[in-house]
Amino acid sequence: MRRHWGPSMRAAEQAGCVVSASRAGHPEAGLWSCSGVILSRSPGLVLCHGGILAPFLRAGSAALTSADATFLPGDSCGDDLRLHVQWGPTSGSAAGRAEPGRPGLCTPRCAGPPPGPAAQRRGPLLQPPRPAELLLLLSCPAFRARFARLFGGEAAEQWHFASAAPDEPLSEDEEEDQLRALGWFALLRVPGAGAGAPGSAVSVAPPGALSKGAPLLACGSPFGAFCPDIFLNTLSRGVLSNAVGPLLLTDARCLPGTEGGGVFAARPAGALVALVAAPLCWKAREWVGLTLLCAAAPLLAAARSALACLPDVACWAALLPPEVGAPRGLPLRDPGPPWAAAAVLVECGSVWGSGVAVAPRLVVTCRHVAPREAARVLVRSATPKSVAIWGHVVFATQETSPYDIAVVSLEEDLEGVPIPVPAEHFHEGAAVSVVGFGVFGQACGPSVTSGILSAVVQVDDSPVMLQTTCAVHGGSSGGPLFSTHSGDLLGIVASNTRDNNTGATYPHLNFSIPITVLQPALQRYCQTGDLGGLQELDGAPEPVRVVWRLQRPLPQLPRSKL
Repeated sequence: MRRHWGPSMRAAEQAGCVVSASRAGHPEAGLWSCSGVILSRSPGLVLCHGGILAPFLRAGSAALTSADATFLPGDSCGDDLRLHVQWGPTSGSAAGRAEPGRPGLCTPRCAGPPPGPAAQRRGPLLQPPRPAELLLLLSCPAFRARFARLFGGEAAEQWHFASAAPDEPLSEDEEEDQLRALGWFALLRVPGAGAGAPGSAVSVAPPGALSKGAPLLACGSPFGAFCPDIFLNTLSRGVLSNAVGPLLLTDARCLPGTEGGGVFAARPAGALVALVAAPLCWKAREWVGLTLLCAAAPLLAAARSALACLPDVACWAALLPPEVGAPRGLPLRDPGPPWAAAAVLVECGSVWGSGVAVAPRLVVTCRHVAPREAARVLVRSATPKSVAIWGHVVFATQETSPYDIAVVSLEEDLEGVPIPVPAEHFHEGAAVSVVGFGVFGQACGPSVTSGILSAVVQVDDSPVMLQTTCAVHGGSSGGPLFSTHSGDLLGIVASNTRDNNTGATYPHLNFSIPITVLQPALQRYCQTGDLGGLQELDGAPEPVRVVWRLQRPLPQLPRSKL
């Protein structure tokens, strides 16, 4: 695994930095900081998030919401703005080498008293913060348009992109500033940043090079400039969960302060895919657990166009990193995992959820998505082409059944949709993926989230519940749980976890019905049309019901000898 991620890890660690902004002569005013990406070391060019500069704009943060504003020149900020950039030691410097006798290990140090004369320094030294100047503030128009379509209008009240929990107090001005600056980034110049031949520090993945489910590596500094000895260039792995033009989503875990950090691909190896736009977001008290990204290629294209309009800084456009091409003989676009196309959207009146095709005319979903009373159900597939097919519920478990399952028979075949292979065995700790229409519904197709199979709950040596760490949201119910490596269908997502005391939902703790519980009955129905096997799900024994009620099994009492 280390070899697989090696080029991406090296690219991320060498390109990562932290950017801080302050007011000259007013240290009491505080420090604003975020993560950034070093585009070039000689000369020094850095791209970071523009949110930290909103307090310094001469015209206020409202300048970021003008319909025709795609960039702002560097002098849009006040003269009291002071910018600094800090990064770790490069791999070629003496400070960047590992400790003698301990390959690959570097001991961090946080702020504290300087070591005494006899003290021996251990680990790499961070480069001191270097002053920087603002070349321009820029945004990607296509990103802003997609963001407004997905998160604006009536949906705006449900979403919170602040770097705090939805109940944490936040002034209206602070929240407004964060939203206005969410899609803005800043291009900085760092004078005297490095010596040597000029050139780009990163390569950039072209638009559309990655498909949903492609592995990603996010690199950022949680809490910004706070203790960079510890937090600088923290890495997090995930996948590309969804994409709508330049607006991307990943399930890589990012924290406040990582805004502006780079997200890199495993293939093309080490290519910069995107920058973090918002590390945390909530939807109607549900922690989404996904990170909002802005694709790097269109953002840099916007930077080139903006620089061309500013004669004083136009020369820097030629030094921005180019897009990387595909290796000879390989397609430019990652085709993505074929099993992801088996997920479908299930609509039953005003209720919708996810489902999975188990036969050309048969879809499995959850009972609470398509109950028994449903006469007609509309099933939509997103790939290989968008189609809508009517069907009807042929079976749904009773409300008293622990298994929340419904089976939909379609009027036409789902052409081109792959039928997954049902798994026969489950392995705790194995990599798994969930595909479902949570978060955005049908607005941009199914999302893919990754994790591990954290628990296989058994009754009488038979699996009756699967628990995973994948992010599962409202609308994902009925969606498939796959083995990431084999593509086998492991189960049907039934629910995530809700705290009844606070009402908060936890997407990374969720439960699925093992496919081994359903497969014999589904196979019997497909071959004979007999619902008897499915009806047996209503008569699940009490130990299974106890498991799905999340109750502790009652201990067996000793028999009386009287």
